[in-house]
Amino acid sequence: MPRRGPEAPDISEKGGIRNGQAQRSDERLFMQFFAFGGCEKSQPLAEALELAGIAGVLYEDVNDPRGVGLMTLDQDPNFFLDRVRPLLNGPVFRPLLQKPEYTMLGRTYAIGYEPDLADVLLHRPRRTVLNPAWRWGVWYPLRRSGRFTQLPPEDQRTILAEHGAIGMSFGAADYAHDIRLACHGLDKDDNDFVVGLIGKELYPLSAIVQTMRKTQQTSLYLERLGPFFVGRAVWQSRHEIET
Repeated sequence: MPRRGPEAPDISEKGGIRNGQAQRSDERLFMQFFAFGGCEKSQPLAEALELAGIAGVLYEDVNDPRGVGLMTLDQDPNFFLDRVRPLLNGPVFRPLLQKPEYTMLGRTYAIGYEPDLADVLLHRPRRTVLNPAWRWGVWYPLRRSGRFTQLPPEDQRTILAEHGAIGMSFGAADYAHDIRLACHGLDKDDNDFVVGLIGKELYPLSAIVQTMRKTQQTSLYLERLGPFFVGRAVWQSRHEIET
């Protein structure tokens, strides 16, 4: 009998039971963030993005009077090289000064109990970041301490539940809506996650960060957090908001 080799790992995303079936998916949404300085007028950038048909958001940086941030998104990571890269090397973006410390790349992921897996992976993040009513955004990377991964699974779930309950309460009040992206091995600084906090007003986004600082995950098990990009959308690609 021929010797069997190792079985291929199961790398699909897994959600909760829906209509009596376990949910599985190999589709994910990738999102990339760039920040630039030296931009005196953001409107030409918005026009170039619109003309190119790029899906994303252009932010004006509240902490830099000539700063902008660009978030783009697609299910196919080739999009960032085939569509976004040529645009950034074109005449409108080329004169700007890139700020590499703010470069972030991540992918949506599932925890395993999501009631609607496709919505979590593909639709809700798009609705959130492209909602014209939610123009303020705070984007930052983070890396967990290795001590967290050594905790028993039940302890990990308890710590994450504390963090998640705060996020859901802010979302239910329409104060802040989060985007969570995994970036293991995708960025130069070896971060674990990219987080986007999106909302109508700036203060609630600061308030949720302040509240999260008191959780076990943030106070005990984070190795690195930030830098933070804070901006307001000056352009968002068109998206039909689902109700």
